[in-house]
Amino acid sequence: MHIIKIRSLIKNIKLLIDRMIYQNTNVTHDTLLYDRTLLWLVFSLVTIGFVMVTSSSMAIGNHLSGDPFFFVKRDAIYLLLAFTVAYITLRIPMSVWQRYSNIILLITIILLFLVLVLGSSANGASRWIIIGPIGIQPAEVSKLSLFCYLSNYLVRKIHEVRNNFWGFWKPMSILLILATLLLAQPDLGTIVIMFVITLAMLFISGAKIWHFLLIIGPSIVTVIILILEKPYRIRRVSSVWNPWMDPFGSGYQLTQSLMAFGRGHIWGQGLGNSVQKLEYLPAAHTDFIFSIIGEELGYIGVLIVLFMIFFISFRAVKIGQSALKLNQQFSGFLACSIGVWFGFQTLINVGAAIGILPTKGLTLPLISYGGSSLIIMSTSIAFLLRIDHETRIAKSQVFIRRS
Repeated sequence: MHIIKIRSLIKNIKLLIDRMIYQNTNVTHDTLLYDRTLLWLVFSLVTIGFVMVTSSSMAIGNHLSGDPFFFVKRDAIYLLLAFTVAYITLRIPMSVWQRYSNIILLITIILLFLVLVLGSSANGASRWIIIGPIGIQPAEVSKLSLFCYLSNYLVRKIHEVRNNFWGFWKPMSILLILATLLLAQPDLGTIVIMFVITLAMLFISGAKIWHFLLIIGPSIVTVIILILEKPYRIRRVSSVWNPWMDPFGSGYQLTQSLMAFGRGHIWGQGLGNSVQKLEYLPAAHTDFIFSIIGEELGYIGVLIVLFMIFFISFRAVKIGQSALKLNQQFSGFLACSIGVWFGFQTLINVGAAIGILPTKGLTLPLISYGGSSLIIMSTSIAFLLRIDHETRIAKSQVFIRRS
């Protein structure tokens, strides 16, 4: 009976997605299909994320609110909101996003100003604007809005970017404005993500190597200065080198994370059997959920999750390449930026969990608890599906004309 209900649910979801994709087009289901592998992979990853958030948050939820399902209920609401926003995004042509990319960036800058004035603080950082029961994190919105703006900029100024340094520097100046606002929160992790993705997009557009050298050198020096400026950042970096030197102080979070991986072995302790989530490992359902995956699902579970995320990244880049070949430049640049973003953010999150990178407070895409992150990344997936759909329509039309 349960298997029949699950099959019926999957069939209904498939029909709903088909209607969302094919509505207002003259292309039949037999002529054109969307990337179903990508879609079902995302659904699977979100399901794994919901299960792991449920498993890892019950102890802390019971401690903070007396309700072990406190974070589970909120995560379910965020999932519903993410699906709604993705549904709306999927129905909007990419040309609309390109047309209003500058306005979206301006709204993001205003939100980053507002969070400094009206934002809610947690752990010494002011990153959330609270609206009723929902908290909005403008830093998450700033990533996608910057990538939309840069994609539009590269469409308009690609020759200028390739041929002179001023064209290369203009998008970096926008990044500098966003970085200044983010640093005031402070949120160095988001700045690193945006800086790397911006360089990746400029590289894809064909900018000269010496332009990168002029930017990367001073940027590395700036990051070092920012780390040395704050004692807590120095402690984070030094704790990566030897967390056991201060296992109950600066190295506490990393040592607990490494214990979780150590307990997981090959097959894990079993779903729900983590010990570290019992308030030993801070942020077990957010930044360090990967450690709980390693403890409960083991090496095999870790490999499966990483494979799924990096396949999404790889597929996003392939979608971007297909769009660029058809001269859909905005869509191509945006899809490539989303692919690099997913892969690089996963690298930083996993690197922090296993102790090769300092803790940056970045979520594991589509898995970690966090409403803003989940909504923005679901919107990014909707962008990918829309870009892939428009690309397939263009290919189909070219084929019909030739035949």
